[in-house]
Amino acid sequence: MRLNPCYNKSLRETDGGVTDDARFMEAALALAREGRDRREVPVGAVVVVDGAIVGRGYNQPIGSQDPTAHAEIVAIRQAAQRIGNYRLTGATLYVTIEPCQMCVGAMVHARIARLVYGAPEPKAGAIESAMQAHEHPALNHRLAVTGRVLEAECRDVMQAFFKERRT
Repeated sequence: MRLNPCYNKSLRETDGGVTDDARFMEAALALAREGRDRREVPVGAVVVVDGAIVGRGYNQPIGSQDPTAHAEIVAIRQAAQRIGNYRLTGATLYVTIEPCQMCVGAMVHARIARLVYGAPEPKAGAIESAMQAHEHPALNHRLAVTGRVLEAECRDVMQAFFKERRT
């Protein structure tokens, strides 16, 4: 795994032992559960700027009939509208599952400073699993990455969803 340890802020404890990364990942998990309740694949995402959530999203390609409506894209769109700029310089995006190549591309174009994700996605994950899209030499922006924050909780939501669908 090619994660830069100097950006692993999830090890910094605040607020009585709860890490910033864990706190924001919990918000993303709540959104993943909201998506699950709407019969979407349960992925949730939040965009954080200066310690405040400025964008929220959960997967909604089925309900919106939009194949690009991944949690990350929905959260980035909301954050950009709220801030009034498509560049989200200095923002951190928290997402429950390792992003796909499309979402990594959106993060690069939005100039997201840091990505924090929960569980790896072995088939389509574009950070550590299937490819390392954020490290492509042609890209003009780099983002720091912290992976596997609340990994078990993020994985459990996804696995429970698919187990229920199979039965």
